[in-house]
Amino acid sequence: MENELSKAERTRQFIIERTAAIFNKKGYAGTSLSDLTGATGLTKGSIYGNFKNKEEVAAEVFDYNSAKVRNQVQERIQKAKTYHDKLLVYAQVYHSFSRGDFPAGGCPILNTAVDADDTNPLLKDKAARAVVRWKTRIETLVTEGIEAGEFKPGIDTTEVALSMIALIEGGIMIAKVTDTPANLDTVLKTVNKLVDELKR
Repeated sequence: MENELSKAERTRQFIIERTAAIFNKKGYAGTSLSDLTGATGLTKGSIYGNFKNKEEVAAEVFDYNSAKVRNQVQERIQKAKTYHDKLLVYAQVYHSFSRGDFPAGGCPILNTAVDADDTNPLLKDKAARAVVRWKTRIETLVTEGIEAGEFKPGIDTTEVALSMIALIEGGIMIAKVTDTPANLDTVLKTVNKLVDELKR
């Protein structure tokens, strides 16, 4: 059957799933080979028989973790009835970054961007692409909301998108570094105000 994964693909997927939280918590530099063998129960040879190097594992893990967040967002956006509510999905999903189905360790985009900024061009590029995708999705929702007559005409969609992303990611960073989740709640109120102001 063509949709069944080969043994090699299953092993790769197993390695990605088992090491996802470690990379997201410790970062690329902080994750050691013994972390990978410990989490998977596999040997060094088995891991490097499936991936070229640690960087390749980290890149696949980033895709896995960011897809997890993206899928949650998409699922909720599809259920939301208004463009206002669709935009607020981002605040709702990221609000629960320390609980539930969110990748352990917090936002993979923020973690990877900070971790790889000056040290790992491949991971930095992946984080940058994720931010651009996120920005584009928000811009599209705002544009569709304007076309539907729900939002005011003439809104600067790029400004809205970048402001939302900066508030959410900044709020997560402040909440994490201060060990005070309430700081994120405060920042997300500003996201809600920003979205409310778009309405006609």
